[in-house]
Amino acid sequence: MKHKALTPDEREARLLALTRQLLDGQLSEGQLLRTLRREVLGMSQSDYARLVGISRRTLSDIERDVGNTTLPVMNRVFRPLGLRVGLLPRQPVLIRRLWET
Repeated sequence: MKHKALTPDEREARLLALTRQLLDGQLSEGQLLRTLRREVLGMSQSDYARLVGISRRTLSDIERDVGNTTLPVMNRVFRPLGLRVGLLPRQPVLIRRLWET
């Protein structure tokens, strides 16, 4: 499925909207990665896996939220999207309070 090419502003807006969904608990890390890879970068799993230096199978596992991926691999996978893995409170209400301060 081919998506229309997004402008830089559209890519940034989509990245921020999807990241908000992650922080609100509406998306998992894997769902976020898959959506950004496809919609923002327009890349196949094989091409993206090659770009970040992991196997397509590992990327597939990450996108399906299965397996046990290390923090360095997760950071490598999210780096081309301008994201890094970090620590956040588990409770959505605490995440919202964090942004209020």
